[in-house]
Amino acid sequence: MRLKHILLASAVLVSVASFAQKDELKKLKKIYDKDVPTAADLADYKANLEKLAPLATEEGDKIYYNFYRVNAPNVELATAGTPPTPAQFAKFFTPNAIKDLASAYNAVLEYEKKTGKKVFTDDINQDVATFKPLLVNTAISLGEAKKNKEASDILYAIYLLDKKDQEKLYYAASYALNAQDYTNALAYYNELKDLNYTGDSTVYFAKNKATGKEETFPTKQERELFIKAGTHEKPRDEKMPSKKGEIMKFITLILVETGKVDEAKASIAEARKANPDDVQLILAEADMYLKVKDFDNYTKAVNEALAKKPNDVDLLFNLGVVSTSANKLEDAEKYYKQALAINPNYLGANLNLAELKLRVDEKYVSEMNKLGTSEKDNKRYDFLKAERAKNFTAVLPYLEKAYEIQPDEDVKKLLINVYNVLEMTDKKNALKAKQ
Repeated sequence: MRLKHILLASAVLVSVASFAQKDELKKLKKIYDKDVPTAADLADYKANLEKLAPLATEEGDKIYYNFYRVNAPNVELATAGTPPTPAQFAKFFTPNAIKDLASAYNAVLEYEKKTGKKVFTDDINQDVATFKPLLVNTAISLGEAKKNKEASDILYAIYLLDKKDQEKLYYAASYALNAQDYTNALAYYNELKDLNYTGDSTVYFAKNKATGKEETFPTKQERELFIKAGTHEKPRDEKMPSKKGEIMKFITLILVETGKVDEAKASIAEARKANPDDVQLILAEADMYLKVKDFDNYTKAVNEALAKKPNDVDLLFNLGVVSTSANKLEDAEKYYKQALAINPNYLGANLNLAELKLRVDEKYVSEMNKLGTSEKDNKRYDFLKAERAKNFTAVLPYLEKAYEIQPDEDVKKLLINVYNVLEMTDKKNALKAKQ
């Protein structure tokens, strides 16, 4: 009899706890539903959360407890009755807080889909739509401040909030890479690869009449509204290329950077087998060979890409760089000149070709300084001086073009020195006078 009595008493206690638990949930929902809760409401909210914590044992109760727990900052911000400042928002919604929010929100959405009872589904979808622009702006600000790790964490948290928005995962990976956070960067790029993310899109541009600057629009229809309103003009569309090759390139380079060269080779080989004609993947393979200083295979890969895109100046420039690294200077000069034949304003090719030609100057100067005053030495000196002047004359157009494209102080000093050697006093003084 005594045992039966204990079991009955336990059943009564469980029943009371269950009712108490439901009562706590009701109180939390009542406060949560208020547009502008008071400070007293906030205190009550926190107290009910604390009471509910040990009582939430059933699946649904655990899910809704977590939902109310992660929304405590929302309730606290709402007590002000005005939109939160960026500083307030950043204080409460750290990357970890957003990840918790995403986890709790997704659990509620899955549970309500399973039970067929929509309690918070609509609220969650509305919250995500409201939060995302604020969070994106926070990430952009962090990126501009060179806080790449923090920006990446925020963007990944946004992705967790809305996994349909895979673009945020792509940018989270990019910022992680910039932060040299290779562990997360590799994980994010691999997730993008598994999702078969391409990033294919069209960007819609139109010129703002007031500012004279081009602006982008999320859709063609939205752009048309501004054009019809008369605030914008000159619409144009720009197709963004697939990012699959770029993603594979970064996966490969991260593996190389972290000493996993065999994994990198296997990864790129698998990708190339599936897409043998993808130029971006060929370039990813080339970058890998460049990283491990396998110049022969790098050259082979770049030439394969060049066969598919013979007028790609970036390819030609890169081939010039690697030829220089391999001390194949004649090849390097050939590739730089090919790049400049396609695009005379290619800054890197102008600078690198000038630098390449200037390398020989040290040899001329060194030999000239060692010569004596004999007739033979004087003749040799005059010959070397003429050769040096000829070389500087060949360098001049590339340096002048580089300075025209981008007036850099180092290029300016070099150009003044060349003018001085060539005894071009007027040009030297004119350049010196430029601020």
